[in-house]
Amino acid sequence: METIKDIFKIGYGPSSSHTMGPARAAKIFLNRNLDATTFKCILYGSLARTGKGHLTDYIIKKTFNNKPIEIIFDFDKTYNYHPNAMKFIAYQDHKKIDEWLVFSVGGGTLKELNEPRTLTDATIYPHHLMNDILKYTKDLKMGLDEYVEKYDEKDLDEYLLAILKQFKKTINQGLYASDILPGGLQVQRKAPLFYQKFLSNPTLELLTYTYALAMSEENASGNLVVTAPTCGSCGVVPAVILSYQKMNEVSDEKLIKALKVAGLIGNLAKTNASISGAEVGCQGEIGVACAMSAAAISYLKGASNEIIEYAAEIALEHHLGMTCDPVKGLVQIPCIERNAIAAMQANNASDYAILAGNKHNVTLDSVIEVMNETGHDLHTKYRETATGGLAIHQKK
Repeated sequence: METIKDIFKIGYGPSSSHTMGPARAAKIFLNRNLDATTFKCILYGSLARTGKGHLTDYIIKKTFNNKPIEIIFDFDKTYNYHPNAMKFIAYQDHKKIDEWLVFSVGGGTLKELNEPRTLTDATIYPHHLMNDILKYTKDLKMGLDEYVEKYDEKDLDEYLLAILKQFKKTINQGLYASDILPGGLQVQRKAPLFYQKFLSNPTLELLTYTYALAMSEENASGNLVVTAPTCGSCGVVPAVILSYQKMNEVSDEKLIKALKVAGLIGNLAKTNASISGAEVGCQGEIGVACAMSAAAISYLKGASNEIIEYAAEIALEHHLGMTCDPVKGLVQIPCIERNAIAAMQANNASDYAILAGNKHNVTLDSVIEVMNETGHDLHTKYRETATGGLAIHQKK
């Protein structure tokens, strides 16, 4: 596995795979072709079908900063490697001088065709399965946070502190923004309403909903958020840990340790399956975010490594098969509500695991494997193409 920094990235919404990834790719290609006079970008598969709603063409043009670039949406061509493909072409005086086929594989990460998705040169963790990590940490009497500290990069604490600060900043902005979300669906922000209800009745449940809505609505507006593990699921982790902090006076240092545990769970899902809605459906985004959050909150409650694993397993298991069917290709319906509901589900999964004890039959490793199989078995219309499910029926 690679550093958990790849799970938490700061960037502009509404989609890590459709805006953050393409923006990174556009910047890389532009910088290596500064002498080019014109450019072309062809979007394939899911990037083509939901690119308008996800602002893919907008972010690419913005990144090219007034350089002439033609955006082409190819709805028919797809690649087996990953549904989110794009090809950049550079021209100098009408002569092609460079081209680059690149894939946005989720969470803002880029890969080239047939590039290994796991066990790359950036691999820093010796274990790639939760069962192996549990055995290792049990033998050494080590917490999961300590395991991450042992193998991840030395500046991880500093990095996660910046992530935590951005969580808080984005949520604070979302609490006081009361406009209608862009894109034509006329979705009214609900975070300010929920926040007023919380002030009148300060419960953990209301605050969790409020924070999840605030972060998700900021994402839907294309504002600065943090992938956790994606933009579309960015509201779950911060809502769970920050609401717990406010209601229980937990330190930022403790939250950083919880983020290490959450990042480890996200890393396992990314390594052994996928966190891309275009590849495995929303189970890979909201489902994984719920599992990360259940693990983090269980850690904050003082649960053992085995209970933390159980909580994450429950959270992900009960999101298996969740489709990715955004209405009009926007990260609004059903995405925003899913963040709020998944945040509460994370709390429920944690409570259940703590009450039940660590004896259970289904492991997190097996659920991640099933998620991968289920995601690839889903019809493509249910994998972020806006051609099935709610995306179609909402139009009628």
